[in-house]
Amino acid sequence: MNPLSYLLEHSWVIAGTPILVREVVGNGFGLASAFFGMRRLTWAWPVGMIGNALLFTVFVGGIFDKPQENDLWGQAARQVFFFAVSAYGWWRWRRSQRAGGSTDGRAIAPRWASANELRAMIVAAGVLMAVFIPILARLDSYGPVPDAWILTGSILATYGMARGYVEFWWIWIGVDAVGVPLLIRAEYYPSAVLYLVYGVFCLVGFVAWSSAEKRVIEKAGDVEQLEPVEGQHV
Repeated sequence: MNPLSYLLEHSWVIAGTPILVREVVGNGFGLASAFFGMRRLTWAWPVGMIGNALLFTVFVGGIFDKPQENDLWGQAARQVFFFAVSAYGWWRWRRSQRAGGSTDGRAIAPRWASANELRAMIVAAGVLMAVFIPILARLDSYGPVPDAWILTGSILATYGMARGYVEFWWIWIGVDAVGVPLLIRAEYYPSAVLYLVYGVFCLVGFVAWSSAEKRVIEKAGDVEQLEPVEGQHV
């Protein structure tokens, strides 16, 4: 069996439960993407997109074989939205990097979202939930309300990461808090474990980004102090 066939077709049996190889590998790419994101490296985006493609085949029903009886269409749609928003994030971070990036040499300078930006994201969350819940219910997705929140929160968190908002880590924590019990009930155990790891990772990421935001502000202030005032002789 060639490596691609093994990845797409093989399962491991752990404690009597079949686990898709592509679910484990896809989540591994997701964790690597989160690590690169915490470091504010552009590799976060293409690595995450590979994971999205693999995980789409895990959650969608009727197209790809999988051992679970329950379909999570919100999780499947999440991978499609991830892929699209990640393409935007990759473009935005690369553009930021070409323009000089952050003062600490990373691809983007983290910042807190403005009041208007936060209000816009709250409104977007309400609209997306209102749209996704009935759609997922019609598709007979397992747990349409929590599945809709995971999809909504994931879209907003990925967008926030692309924009450099420090708050995007808190959105991820909210997604993980809902995702872990849902995935356990639906028997997607590797994804549930990874969501739990993500929760801890997001706390670390939030501390890293908020600390970086303070350093960027301090460095910017130091540069402004060093720049001569117009008309001043140096």
